[in-house]
This record gives sequence, structure tokens and C-alpha cells, in this order.
Amino acid sequence: MVNVTMKELLESGVHFGHETKRWDPKMKPYIFGARDGIYIIDL
Repeated sequence: MVNVTMKELLESGVHFGHETKRWDPKMKPYIFGARDGIYIIDL
């Protein structure tokens, strides 16, 4: 199994989610916030 660091995850952009207009209420616990119309996923 490959060990991935938090720095590598952030550098690759995995924390960027969907556009804010594509809202799914089930994802609310996992959303850190929004920036420029894109949700930021809480890693």
C-alpha cells in the first residue's frame, strides 16, 4: 500500500469539490467551505 501525505493530497487538488450550484445536502458534513464557486472538501 502506498502512503500518501496530506501535502501530496493538497498539491494534487483532491480537496476541490463540485461547483456550489450542484449542492447535495448529504455532503454537508464533509464540506469545509466554498471559494470562487467551488466547495472545499474537509480532508
